[in-house]
Amino acid sequence: MNFLPGLQSLENNLDGQLEVVYCNFFKLDPGYHGWSEPPIMDSVELFKKLGISAVPWTADVPVKIFGIVPQGKERNLLWKLIYALYECRSIYHCGRVELNMIMSEKEYKVLTAKPGEQMRRYQALSVLWQTGCEIQLLHMEPRSSFLTNSKTPRLPRPGSQITNDHLCLVRMTPRRNLFTGAMTDATSLTFIMMVKQCLIKQKSKLIDIINTWNLGNGYKVLEQLEIPENILTGHLYPEEYRGIFEVLDRSLEFDRSLLFNDVFKNTRNRSFVF
Repeated sequence: MNFLPGLQSLENNLDGQLEVVYCNFFKLDPGYHGWSEPPIMDSVELFKKLGISAVPWTADVPVKIFGIVPQGKERNLLWKLIYALYECRSIYHCGRVELNMIMSEKEYKVLTAKPGEQMRRYQALSVLWQTGCEIQLLHMEPRSSFLTNSKTPRLPRPGSQITNDHLCLVRMTPRRNLFTGAMTDATSLTFIMMVKQCLIKQKSKLIDIINTWNLGNGYKVLEQLEIPENILTGHLYPEEYRGIFEVLDRSLEFDRSLLFNDVFKNTRNRSFVF
C-alpha cells in the first residue's frame, strides 16, 4: 500500500476534512469475529467506521464497491461472495451492495453462461450468480493494455472455446426480489447445495438426481413445472432451478438430509471450492 502514507499525510493536513479508512477488501471477514486491524477487517466493523447503516433488502443499493479481483483468486472470491449474498452475511448484511469488479474474461463468461449451447462453461456459479444478481458488462479491455510485472496468465487449452484475452469490468447488482417465496437467508443454503449437486455433471439426467432427494417422486416435481423428464442438468435455466427449489420446499417427500449427504459425499470424492 505505497499510496497510504501520502493519504494519511493529507488527512493530517486537512483539519478533519478527510478521514482515511483502509483495508484489503479481498481479506474481509477472515472467518472469526471482532478483528478490526487493517488491512484485515470484519465487514461489520468496517461499515460502522464508514457510517454505513443496514437497510431493508428491498431498498435501494446502499453501497457501491469498485475493485480489481486478484488473478488466481477469482474463483475462491466468487464462491465466498455468493455464499455471503444468499445468507445476507459479510458486505451484504447491510443490504443489496453493488459490486463493480474487474475480472478475467474467462470468469465473466462463466458467470453469464447459458444452458445448452454453452454447457461446458455453464456451472453452479452461473446459476447462482444469475439468480442472485443482475450482471452487466460495463467494459472489456484487452490484457495488452495493462502493464504488469505479474506472470503471464495461463492460456486456455488447445481447442478450448473459452478465450481469456480481456479483462472485464462487470457490475453485479443483487436482485430486489431474490428473497421471495421459499427463498430466505435461512433456506438459501439448500438452494445453493441443490444447484451444486445438479451441476457436478452437466449431462446428468435431472430426474435421477431429484429422485434421490424426493423419494422417487421426481416426475411430480418436473410435471408441475412442465419440464421434460429427459432433460439434462446442463440444459436447465436459472429460473427453472429456482422453480424446482420452490416446489421441493413445499413437498412433504423432500428430504434435505439426503441432499446434504450427497453433497458431502461428493466433496470427499472431488475437489470442490466452497
